Amino acid sequence: MADGKLQAGRDGRTLRFRLTGDWTLAHASALLARLGGLATAGLLRDHLRDGGEQHARLDTGNLNRLDTAGALLLARLHRQLEDQGFSVEWPEPRHEHRALVDYARGCGEAVTVWPRIDGGFAGFVRHLGWLTMFFAREARRFTSFIGEVTETAILTAFRPGQMRFTSMVHHMEETGLKALPIVGLLSFLIGMVMAYQGASQLQKFGAQLFVVDLIGISVLRELGVLLTSILIAGRSGSAFTAQIGTMKVNEEVAAMRTLGLDPVVVLVLPRMFALILTLPALTFFADIMGLAGGALMAWSTLGINPDLFFGRLHDAVGLRTFVVGIVKAPVFAALIALVGCYEGLRVKRDAESVGRLTTRSVVQSIFLVIVFDALFSIMFNFLGI
Repeated sequence: MADGKLQAGRDGRTLRFRLTGDWTLAHASALLARLGGLATAGLLRDHLRDGGEQHARLDTGNLNRLDTAGALLLARLHRQLEDQGFSVEWPEPRHEHRALVDYARGCGEAVTVWPRIDGGFAGFVRHLGWLTMFFAREARRFTSFIGEVTETAILTAFRPGQMRFTSMVHHMEETGLKALPIVGLLSFLIGMVMAYQGASQLQKFGAQLFVVDLIGISVLRELGVLLTSILIAGRSGSAFTAQIGTMKVNEEVAAMRTLGLDPVVVLVLPRMFALILTLPALTFFADIMGLAGGALMAWSTLGINPDLFFGRLHDAVGLRTFVVGIVKAPVFAALIALVGCYEGLRVKRDAESVGRLTTRSVVQSIFLVIVFDALFSIMFNFLGI
């Protein structure tokens, strides 16, 4: 009976853990101590400091014996790595160990268990503290992913041959060209609603002409880019998560890494750059359709003909208003693409995970878009724009 061992080392830019011997109840104490030592040995920190990726491989192909105690230790190692922000890959195990390894993988990828809320104020404070730690950990992981994508994008800029331009053009068509009908229709209707609601109030003061100012400023400065971003978050952000998540379920992402391909270069960058290029164009189209809808409603309800409408628009709304709205679009596009790809890469090996993280990506994208829109408003107000 061979003692269970855990050997850690670097395989290129990937952290590799090689499991050998017997991972059974008889050796659980020694293995547990070894797992606990990983947190204090500085191995993970040194790996990242030396330029390694946040990616780890758990190689179980050389295990002799494995029981449920060993499988739970594998799950503990998996969770320990994920808590440090690593994505974990499990190469194909031996046939006789497959069931237990799949069990360990499922335990390691389990949904976060929310603690029971005790009664009273102390229980509320304890739960609030746990939530704060949970969201801080999620923010750290997402920030780390942004750093990885930024570094890869800079390196790819110096090696343009690595960029998947065909894939980028394909995603530009999917996220931009095919989104024109729904973006245009919704923006047109919103412009009509804004004109109708504004007219009903301004007529009371004999200031019907100012409905043009209302439509122009609200559509060009806020509603055009915000509405388009929310639509794209629900349409394209969810698609990014579902596409990459399905690839994770089918182990296509693991196959890419085995072939030496970086998933960030192959999957993330084409989608992000495609959205950064298309969202400003969609915003411009939404602005035009919103103004057209407002002009039509103003003509039909207030008798403001198109010549008067666009003449007043030219006098009341300057180029600065349009620029304030359009400069937000690339930032919102990057946020939507990053969140969609990040959640897609976090999908586990089950269909439920795909649906759960797709929903989460849409909610997070819309939340971040609104938060950054508020930050832009504060910044522009501070700058006097």
